[in-house]
Amino acid sequence: MKQPPIRWAAYASPLGAMTLAATPAGLCGVWFDGQQHFDGPAADWQHDAADATLIETATQLDDWFAGRRQAFDLPLDPHGTEFQRAVWSALVQIGFGQSLAYGDVAAALGRPTATRAVGAATGRNPISIVVPCHRLIGRSGALTGYAGGLARKVALLAFEAGEPGLWRDAP
Repeated sequence: MKQPPIRWAAYASPLGAMTLAATPAGLCGVWFDGQQHFDGPAADWQHDAADATLIETATQLDDWFAGRRQAFDLPLDPHGTEFQRAVWSALVQIGFGQSLAYGDVAAALGRPTATRAVGAATGRNPISIVVPCHRLIGRSGALTGYAGGLARKVALLAFEAGEPGLWRDAP
């Protein structure tokens, strides 16, 4: 059975250009240009800047970056394994300005020894910012990797901590 085409549009964020993507079921991607595990829209994707889900995503991202929104209200359709989707669902529960350790998420999923697997799933998160993988940190408080670039992770965390001047200068 053939999948419906993915629709995509470009989005200009304060942290750099992004690609937004959606299926008929919901948002399936928010990536920074150059982000790990994303090479850009696939040849069979349809560019559609008039798509309602993509327009609403851009509007909510604008509000988030402007400090008018702390959570997103969008239908999500991330593509991944069952474990990855469970991790991404757990990430959505981490509130604005909060952070958790990878091990905390593993324990919450009933897999306390799966810290590295949580990290790997987090690195494959296809819906940056909306599914806030930037809120995961190392047990010691260390800012470990971020598929969109560590400078962006630092900027996003600083922004959520109330230091907006710091994120405006990030890549």
